[in-house]
Amino acid sequence: MNATSPGTIARTTVSWSVFLSILMILAGIVALSAPAAAGISVTVFVGWLLIFSGIAHLAFGWDMRTSGGVVWEVLLGILYIIVGAYLLSHVEAAVAALTVFLGIYLFIEAILEFALSYRLRPLPGSGWLAFDGTVTMILAILIWKTWSTPSAIGVLVGISMLFSGVSRLQLSLAVRRLAEKLP
Repeated sequence: MNATSPGTIARTTVSWSVFLSILMILAGIVALSAPAAAGISVTVFVGWLLIFSGIAHLAFGWDMRTSGGVVWEVLLGILYIIVGAYLLSHVEAAVAALTVFLGIYLFIEAILEFALSYRLRPLPGSGWLAFDGTVTMILAILIWKTWSTPSAIGVLVGISMLFSGVSRLQLSLAVRRLAEKLP
């Protein structure tokens, strides 16, 4: 069999997808087992991401200094660094704010999951995406209605990762069965 045949490529891709799905499931279980720590970890992670993004914007701005975009890149970089530093220095307030943004994110993710499940509806396993979208939508609504503690973010992120991992695993296994029929 040719190493670059469609069947070989599909099987390799599906193997990676199964592996990443299992990692998502395990990460979800870890987040659910220590929800407060997971919530604080997510907040700290986002703070550091903003700081690193700010540094990248400053470096890009410095590189653009001759093209006139330096002011906006520097201002954006400074804003990212300030917001990231604020998140890291005020973790409790940041967790509450992040909870609101997480609710928005999960709402958008649910809509995209529904759209993808509709688009892939003829394929086996696509129902798992609709199931994941339903769970994600329920989590988004729960955030908006009730929760604003570090544990809430940990629980919600854990549940979201767990169900996303399970749905991706089921979809990957369905694709694997189809890929086995390819040459």
